[in-house]
Amino acid sequence: MSFPWLTTLLVLPLVGALVVSLLPKGSTIVRPVALGVALLTLVVGIGAATQFRIGGGTAGEPFQLTEVYSWIPQFGVSYALGVDGISLSMILLGLVLVPICIVAAWDDVPAVGRRQHAYFALMLALTSMMVGVFAAIDVFLFYVFFEAMLIPVYFLIGVFGGSRRARAATSFLLYSLAGGLIMLVAVIGVYLAGPRGTDGFLLSNLTGMDLSVEAGRWLFVGFFIAFAIKAPMWPVHTWLPLAAEQARPATSVLLVGVLDKVGTYGMIRFCLTLFPEASQWATPVVLALALVSLFVGAFLAIGQTDMLRLISYTSISHFGFIVLGIFAFTTVSQTGATLYMVNHGFTTAGLFLVAGMLIVRRGSRDLRDFGGWQRVTPLVAGALFVSGMSGLALPGLNSFVSEFLVIVGTFGRHPWIAVISAIGVILAAVYILVMYQKVATGPRPAGPEVEDVTDMSGREKWVVAPIIAAFLVLGFYPKPVLDLLEPAVQQTLQTVGISDPAPAVDTAANHSTEGSDH
Repeated sequence: MSFPWLTTLLVLPLVGALVVSLLPKGSTIVRPVALGVALLTLVVGIGAATQFRIGGGTAGEPFQLTEVYSWIPQFGVSYALGVDGISLSMILLGLVLVPICIVAAWDDVPAVGRRQHAYFALMLALTSMMVGVFAAIDVFLFYVFFEAMLIPVYFLIGVFGGSRRARAATSFLLYSLAGGLIMLVAVIGVYLAGPRGTDGFLLSNLTGMDLSVEAGRWLFVGFFIAFAIKAPMWPVHTWLPLAAEQARPATSVLLVGVLDKVGTYGMIRFCLTLFPEASQWATPVVLALALVSLFVGAFLAIGQTDMLRLISYTSISHFGFIVLGIFAFTTVSQTGATLYMVNHGFTTAGLFLVAGMLIVRRGSRDLRDFGGWQRVTPLVAGALFVSGMSGLALPGLNSFVSEFLVIVGTFGRHPWIAVISAIGVILAAVYILVMYQKVATGPRPAGPEVEDVTDMSGREKWVVAPIIAAFLVLGFYPKPVLDLLEPAVQQTLQTVGISDPAPAVDTAANHSTEGSDH
């Protein structure tokens, strides 16, 4: 490509973060500048998407918009960026959500000292890290972005979070660093086992590398543990509820809606692509962990009284569906899983941001302190209801398509696992409807604390409107996104060496039909 689209997407928010942080103390343009940079980055991202040709990659080089430059040739490290349909969809998801989150966080941090400068600068820096981690096609460069994105998230939680922010930020950092260190060992192992040239860490050069069965399986485990922590999956999920509870709602959206997708994205991009034999070897265990995550997240969500913790546990359950679709190894299930990654980002945004609006008005996160709020703030309660319906995969909304594809695709190879996973749909209805009932239904609450409460403001309508629009568009017409994702999914399955299961044929029925024809 003559124009470096991906590098521009990487650098632009970083420059914006620097500009925001250097604005004079007490400046009134911190938030408009941050929003302007985020919107400009989104426009550039849309421009990059227009240059992407669906199905335009090749078997040897499935990535487009590629930029490859030697970085540390002595160790085979390159500055290499590129996207396929999956990574492009993840980048666009992040670029859409960041300006929404900035508008949602408009009044989160008062303009005292330089706190507002730091808050929005960190959000822009995080945008850059998100682009880098999804666009990197050099394994070492991916690891650099994988670790670098911890820095802005740590400060967003630890400096601007709730009363237990220090504990939440530390827990997040320790879990993430532990996974990162394990992955670093695996990255070094890949270097020692790979081609080692001046571009030995390029994903295209490592795909199909000659590994012993034992080495491939150990390296797979190293990468998978890091991605399971990031996803998060049971039993390494415990950092997420505390982090989501203590972070600002906008931070939780970016953390759960986008950054945690690095875990499932990494499973597709690195575990499956680099270690196809080990991926098939580990499939029974991974499917079992996915089912456990699905049910543990759902049951824990049902038992929560903290609204933000409840939403975070629903995400653990949804990630179980995503991992299930990935490792069912069918085109339908994996396409559904990648679409689920996109849909879950919007669903999470709706739930967290609307919950944040309610918490600000009520002054509490405890569901027991609510009740009857559809009579106090009908628009906010309505937005919570629609976001909840997306979370339980109501037909006509975005999550239904992806959840349906995951279950149907899984059924083609693992019928009983698909049947068991379908119970998760029922549990989702339970925890969503219970949450809405506790928050919104019942008589109008009495007391001075609700007398002066106003319904959704104009700014909040700008936050909610694009999210609900995404629910409807992706629910009624997901074809453009599916067309973007499917070629990359087929390329991944081809690399793993797995084809879709043949449809079952009733031989006896066929014979009887042939006999009647004669």
